[in-house]
Amino acid sequence: MTRRMPVLFVGHGSPMNAIEQNEYTETWKQIAEKIPRPEAILSVSAHWFTEGNRIQTAVHPRQIYDMYGFPKELYEVHYHATGNKALSERVIQLIRKKIITDDSRGIDHGTWAVLCRMYPRADIPVVQLSVNRGASFQEQYETGQNLQQLRDNGILILASGNVVHNLAMIDWNKNNGFSWADSFDNTIRDAVLAGDVPAVIHTASSDTSARLAVPASDHFAPLLYALGAAEAADTVTVFNNSRTLGSLSMTGFIFG
Repeated sequence: MTRRMPVLFVGHGSPMNAIEQNEYTETWKQIAEKIPRPEAILSVSAHWFTEGNRIQTAVHPRQIYDMYGFPKELYEVHYHATGNKALSERVIQLIRKKIITDDSRGIDHGTWAVLCRMYPRADIPVVQLSVNRGASFQEQYETGQNLQQLRDNGILILASGNVVHNLAMIDWNKNNGFSWADSFDNTIRDAVLAGDVPAVIHTASSDTSARLAVPASDHFAPLLYALGAAEAADTVTVFNNSRTLGSLSMTGFIFG
């Protein structure tokens, strides 16, 4: 029998994690070794932030380099995973809302910069689902709930974003977080561990630090998809519990 897959929320941080050896990437490798091997991966990436729900259906999705000004080595990372038409069609059925098939873009670094460390052979099919920017956090959570069944079919749901993500305030010389970033990240972490989704939504919507930590919802929203795909009975494990560059959270969660 296929083992029930966990759900991952990964704080993906800088694209440089695709080529650097550090504590974050080492943890991603270790997670892949510990969890059951997926039949396929459904990735919800902060970097595909669209009007409405969109999903990829290509048999051979393109890899795109949606970042600028980084070393040449980063643009030489190749992650040519296949798609999975059956998974795409299943997601369309489960979401129960209007969803557009869209293969015009491709797999972005929110997906491949993490997966190239977890599954470097690119031998597991990958389908990317967009973050619906017009949906509320509650609606994004409910979309995640609709995807729960995939976990019983060997599908790893990977939500890739950052709890704290403010590029305008990055300090490239800082290897930890600003005090407001620490406070916000820890508050969200505690709410996630308590299974308190309303508190997660309230904090991200109205907490004083939220104006700095979540200036736009694109990187925070994947956490809501992950929380929706999780269940009350899931064990929650925190990993990479830290901030870097002042205003980026690397904190991630395993549900299940």
